[in-house]
Amino acid sequence: MITALKSWIDRNLKGDPIIWGIVILLSIISILVVYSATGSLAYKFKGGNTEKYLLDHSMMVFAGLFVMWAAHKVPYKWYGLIGRLLLLLSIPLLIFTYFFGTNINEANRWITIPIINKAIQPSDIAKLALIATLASLLSKRQKNIEELKKSFLPIILVIGFICMLIGLANMSTALLLLVTCFILMFIGRVPAKYLVMCALFGALFISASAMVGQRGNTFFSRIESFFDKDSTQYQVEQSYIAISTGGITGKGPGNSEQRNSLPHPYSDFIFAIIIEEYGLIGGGTVLFLYLALLYRGMRIVASSTKPFGGLLSAGLSFALVLQAMVNMGVAVGIGPVTGLPLPLLSMGGTSLVFTGFSLGIILSVSRGDHVDSIEANSEGNRPRKVFQTA
Repeated sequence: MITALKSWIDRNLKGDPIIWGIVILLSIISILVVYSATGSLAYKFKGGNTEKYLLDHSMMVFAGLFVMWAAHKVPYKWYGLIGRLLLLLSIPLLIFTYFFGTNINEANRWITIPIINKAIQPSDIAKLALIATLASLLSKRQKNIEELKKSFLPIILVIGFICMLIGLANMSTALLLLVTCFILMFIGRVPAKYLVMCALFGALFISASAMVGQRGNTFFSRIESFFDKDSTQYQVEQSYIAISTGGITGKGPGNSEQRNSLPHPYSDFIFAIIIEEYGLIGGGTVLFLYLALLYRGMRIVASSTKPFGGLLSAGLSFALVLQAMVNMGVAVGIGPVTGLPLPLLSMGGTSLVFTGFSLGIILSVSRGDHVDSIEANSEGNRPRKVFQTA
């Protein structure tokens, strides 16, 4: 039976096996912690039916894993074209959402799909599409990076415009996307003067969205609250209590007390619940898994034989792990409240699907480069790494 299982895994789960393992572990942790964290929510809205949230979340976790599996089957070379098409689609979606989307917490971030009655955030589509498009544009200019000056202005204008549209309703996501694009351009050997221009243009577009958007006042007030040493925001205070009472080994699964008073313990502050129930050991394990995911993503970059695959893996890996670091940083008090979920762990709907899509693309890159390497070795040629010191 073990041999048959191993044979099935070898046939169906291609790409980096460690990434597969990390994602499956985080998915199991997510189901356990969300089930515990939604207890009070279930009693409030579902008459005590905690299994309802468990079932809904588990279905979305498996949907994300299925999308991840399906995406890793597609040759990654197609994601450049798919990214550009999704980018063109995301612009009208972001504009439509800003004016007509579902308003939650004074921000229009969601649109509801009528048939399945599920809400999606167009910013998830735009984020993935922009990273794929930028990776494609940069990869085409790796042989002669100076040619970048001919198309740099359109690139930075697209980055700034997409970040501005996202920032109208979601400043934290827009800032993280801008930072990810900056890192991707750095890895793509963009000259320093263009990186400076990228930062200046990005700051200009983000400032514009903060001034005219829905979340500008909230964004600045959260920064002010973070630096105010005389007071602590309620949700942050409750997060501190959860973390401080967790100790080394935690209170045990399902024994969280702060889930009843901590706002959004199943999404924005799920890391605090993890530490409360599983202690510093549990929190450290989650942190290690995210860092391992980033390491494996960058290993793909280091061994990549084609620029597009390496840049695509780098951009998506940084986007996921940076968001995770920001979320965990908020929970432990080293950053202002952002409202960003913890990827792969927080309860969510379609965000889990888009996270699975991103991870599937990373696996597609590792799978594709592995095949290229085998073919090159069979022909007696040594695969050439493209991200060498310039």
